[in-house]
Amino acid sequence: MDRDTIRLPLLIVAVLVALLMGIALGGAGLIDRLLSGPDPKAIATSSLESMRAQNRLVTFVARFVSVSSASQSKLGFTTERTLILPGTVRYEVDLARLNQKDVAWDEGSKTLRVRLPDVEIAGPEVDLSQAREYGSGGLLATFTNSEERLDQANRAKAVADLRKQAIAQVPMRMAQDSARQAVERSFAMPLRAAGIEDAKVVARFASEDSNDPSRWDVSTSYEDAIKEAQRRRAAEGAK
Repeated sequence: MDRDTIRLPLLIVAVLVALLMGIALGGAGLIDRLLSGPDPKAIATSSLESMRAQNRLVTFVARFVSVSSASQSKLGFTTERTLILPGTVRYEVDLARLNQKDVAWDEGSKTLRVRLPDVEIAGPEVDLSQAREYGSGGLLATFTNSEERLDQANRAKAVADLRKQAIAQVPMRMAQDSARQAVERSFAMPLRAAGIEDAKVVARFASEDSNDPSRWDVSTSYEDAIKEAQRRRAAEGAK
């Protein structure tokens, strides 16, 4: 009998044995996964990627009003200007900064722990259409450009004051609570939908380990805030 004729059946038998072993091992792995239930780590990883794709999460929007005054004295004359300037601030979380090390599953307590990037403020977006400026006028204002300089100084002070109000404890806490609840809900829903009813999700912020409020401030500069407000006002007037 030809040697190649003998080898062919042996090769076929070897392939069949390998296939049967592969099916057996794959089936055992499948059965093991079915018996052990859904994998919370895999579900959390999927949720993480979904949240990262959202990029930035706006958790809170607040409106503040600043009242600032400036005065100038020269040659015995004094002029004073007061500005009332409203502005809107958005509180955001950059979800794109989340990574796998920020999400940890504790099997013992059935708890998924999520470490979030700090809340950031975007703005203030000042509303020049609602701004109000008042002044005492006088000779100094009549013969010099003091009013223009005082208005510019007031606007810079007002934008800085709006930022200061925005990072105060109360609005920051409200923004953090809103973000925490949204993130915990986004991770908890897929876990419960997969049948892990007793799963808990606990989200914390990096800023909760640091009291440095400057880490929250990524706000718009004074010049950009005023330019953007002027652009919006011009667009509204053109309608």
